[in-house]
Amino acid sequence: MNYPQLNLPTNADVVIHTNLGDLSFVLFADETPKTVANFVKHARDGYYDGVIFHRIIKDFMVQGGDPTGTGMGGESVYGASFEDEFVPTLFNLHGALSMANAGPNTNGSQFFIVSASQVPNSMLGQLEGAGFPSEIIEAYAEVGGTPWLDQRHTVFGHLLEGEEVLQKMQNVETNSQDKPLEDVVIQSITVNMK
Repeated sequence: MNYPQLNLPTNADVVIHTNLGDLSFVLFADETPKTVANFVKHARDGYYDGVIFHRIIKDFMVQGGDPTGTGMGGESVYGASFEDEFVPTLFNLHGALSMANAGPNTNGSQFFIVSASQVPNSMLGQLEGAGFPSEIIEAYAEVGGTPWLDQRHTVFGHLLEGEEVLQKMQNVETNSQDKPLEDVVIQSITVNMK
């Protein structure tokens, strides 16, 4: 089986420009067409411009995409929330770009970037029994991630460049609700796809 995150291309599909630097991503349009179309249209329309990353948890993830900045807002380009697109070849490895949701099939505009740099050994030992492919278990052991989110959050992209920016983001000071004390802002998003 082919696992796109283990063989990433060199050209970015989108670049998220933040006040802390740029994050470049490849998007998995073949595997998750509806999710990618939602993100790309929002990006092109400027929906995400000026939006903060409202929830940042060190060694876990950074979350944004809600124009209200509260974690309670945002909608899809389809109007209603839309269904998950789970595929057996994409995983919440470190650097994964995934949809935030409020349960099954509740995707809107919010997304997160996995910043966890390691998976607990106790959990790594359980992945084989849970049916994870050996290549993916090795990747989780090597780079980290959040395997407990697999098949719960749609993975639709992966970080190509900007690891140092992701580290800067996840190390900002936050309050008790995991909201950064100083705003981490999406200034704009450049889309390089047709």
